[in-house]
Amino acid sequence: MTRSQLRSTAALALAGLVLGLAACGTSDQAREQPLSGSKAMPETVPAADGPVTTDGLVTVLDEGQAEGGPRLCLGPVARSLPPQCEGVALAGWSWSEHAEHQRRAGVRWGDFALTGTFDGSTFTVTEAVPAALYDELPVEESDLDTPCPEPADGWEVVDAAKVSSAALDETLRVAGQLPGYADSWLDPAPAAETDLGIVNVRVVQDVAGAEVTLRETWGGALCVAQAAYSAAELTELSNTLQRMPGVLTSWAWLDVVRLVVVHDDGSLQDWADQTYGEGRVEVRSTLTPEEG
Repeated sequence: MTRSQLRSTAALALAGLVLGLAACGTSDQAREQPLSGSKAMPETVPAADGPVTTDGLVTVLDEGQAEGGPRLCLGPVARSLPPQCEGVALAGWSWSEHAEHQRRAGVRWGDFALTGTFDGSTFTVTEAVPAALYDELPVEESDLDTPCPEPADGWEVVDAAKVSSAALDETLRVAGQLPGYADSWLDPAPAAETDLGIVNVRVVQDVAGAEVTLRETWGGALCVAQAAYSAAELTELSNTLQRMPGVLTSWAWLDVVRLVVVHDDGSLQDWADQTYGEGRVEVRSTLTPEEG
């Protein structure tokens, strides 16, 4: 099995762990600390003071006036025919001005980079660049580093019989059941002796005990490190923040809950910092001020 295939296998396993935590609740693993903020949660989506642009290409979808007319898909889009999405109302839009779109079963749609104004509920278009004319910036992919210092003798294999894709899968499964489990990932570092790389696991309690447990199934390079928050805690906080208006998606990773919202003028990030402490929640706005 190639390194790429093994990393894909690990990614699927990790996805399963995250879904399992979200589905099973958090009461068993979460430490006793308040997750609800001391300040009232914002009740509206902030309006933009000036022109804003979409974060790259977005889908404009129009199921007809009976369904509210054209809307801007800023969250997940089901790529069916025709596509489906929740979205923000769109004003100033005329399909006759945008030939670069598709139509099926009375539904029109197309991908565009948009500029306009946003009043907190409706996006009014002033400029639309179709996908064919839009140069998207390349997305940089980077592997997560290993938080442990390299051992003096390097990342040695301690038990070759426990270095395989099956052993990796089992180790990741066991990791997800550790008390205070936070997260885990593979670092395909060339310093490791095998193509499987370094298995990284973080927990909020008993790091030494977690390493002993993981050594029962994994004989390759291993790093067990301290985390500030467990996956259960961050999942609970992520679920709480999903109730805030304008949240498109959220996920927790490396001690931080990351929120993607329709628009943030800075007030949502300020509220999160004041309520949960700086660095615990990161807010990313899909509508950003127009440059220039």
